[in-house]
Amino acid sequence: MKLKGDQSTSRAMNRRLILNLLRQEGPKSRAEIATTTGLSPAAVTFVIGDLIEEGHVCEGKAVAGLSGRRPIPVDINYANGLAIGFKLMVGAAECVVTDLATDPLASIRLTFSSRDPAHVVETLAASVPDLLQSANRPSARLAGIGVSVPGVIDNDQAACVRSHRFNWDNVPLARMLAEKVKVPVWLEDDTNAYAVAQQLFGLGRQHRNMAVLAIGVGISCALIIDGKLYRGANGAAGKFGHTLLEEDGRLCECGKRGCLMAYYSEPSLLKTWRKETGRDDTSGLAAMLDALENQEPAIVALLGQAGSGIGKSLANLVNITDPQVIVVGGEAVSFGETLFGPLRASLLKHTFRAPPPLLPDWEDNSWARGAAALVTQKLFDFETSSGTVGKAEPTAGALLLNS
Repeated sequence: MKLKGDQSTSRAMNRRLILNLLRQEGPKSRAEIATTTGLSPAAVTFVIGDLIEEGHVCEGKAVAGLSGRRPIPVDINYANGLAIGFKLMVGAAECVVTDLATDPLASIRLTFSSRDPAHVVETLAASVPDLLQSANRPSARLAGIGVSVPGVIDNDQAACVRSHRFNWDNVPLARMLAEKVKVPVWLEDDTNAYAVAQQLFGLGRQHRNMAVLAIGVGISCALIIDGKLYRGANGAAGKFGHTLLEEDGRLCECGKRGCLMAYYSEPSLLKTWRKETGRDDTSGLAAMLDALENQEPAIVALLGQAGSGIGKSLANLVNITDPQVIVVGGEAVSFGETLFGPLRASLLKHTFRAPPPLLPDWEDNSWARGAAALVTQKLFDFETSSGTVGKAEPTAGALLLNS
C-alpha cells in the first residue's frame, strides 16, 4: 500500500498535474509550469526530464529576445503514439486512427454481416493493419485500441453487460479483441467515450463539470463531474433517453413505454414525420433535411416540439447536476437552430437558475475519435480510465503509457 508521502505517488501526481496543464494551455517553459502548478522548480525539472526521456514531452525552440535567450518551452509530443478508435453501430463501425491528441490520420467504415460478437471482433481485428498502414506514421507505436458501443459497460471486467441494439448480454468484448490484436483494448459506452474526448480535447476542455447530450439513434447524456466521468453504481448512468415522457406511451427499444427517445430520437422523429406527411419508408434523413431547408411547416413544428420536450427533461438534469456547459452531438445536430432554439427556450423556462451554454459539436469523426480518446486518456490519467484488458503484453508495437 502506498502512503501519502510515497515518492512514486507524488511523482505520479506531479506528472498528471503537468501533463494536464500542457494539454489545457499548450507549450510552457519550466519556470511557467512551476509558477502555475505551485511545484518546486526542482520537481518540475525532474518530471519534465522523465517525460522527455519517455517521449511524451518535447522541447520547442528558444526565441531570442531583447533581453537575451528566452526559456525553452515544452509541449506534449502527440506524435509519440497512435490510437485506434472503433465506434460500433448495428451493421457497421466507424474506425479511425489518430495521434495522441485524437487528431485523425486515417479513417474507414466497416460493415458487419452479423451482430454475433465473434464476427464483430474478427472484423475489427482484421482492419487494424490497414488502419496503421494508412496512418503513414511508421515510427509511431500503437498505444492501444478504444471500442465504444451503446450499452451498459462493466468497467472492471471491460465487458458489455447489456446492449439492447446489439442484443448482447455479458460480452467480454475488450478481452476478445485484445487476444487477437495483442495490444491494450479499452471498452466504454459510446456517449461516455464521446464525453471523454470532449473533456480532453473538445468543447469541454476548460471545464470540470459538463453534460454531454447525444441525440441520434438514441438519446443519452454523459456527465463529467469534478473532472471525472460519472458512471453510477452499475455503469448505467447517462441513459437519459429512458426518462419518462408519457405514461403508457410509445414502446421503446428497452421494452418499456413512454421513454423520451421513443419520441425524439432521430429514427422516432423520422417515423413521426413520415406519418404526418404521408411519406413512405424510402424517405430518410436526407429527405427530412431537404424539407427542413425548405422550412416545410410539418418538420419545423415537429423539431420545435422535440426541442421543447428534450429541453424540459434536460432542465431536470441541469437542476440536479449544475453543469458549466452542455455539449450536444449526434445526428440531430444537423437540425440546427430549428431544434436548438426551442431546446434553449425550454431550458430557460424550466431551470432553477440561468441555464448553461448549449454547445453543438459540428466536428467530423467525433464519435470514432471518442473511442480513440479511451486510449489517450490514460496518458493524462483522470483516474476514470475505462475498462481495459491486455495491458500486460506490449507486443505488436504497443506503447505502454505511464499512469
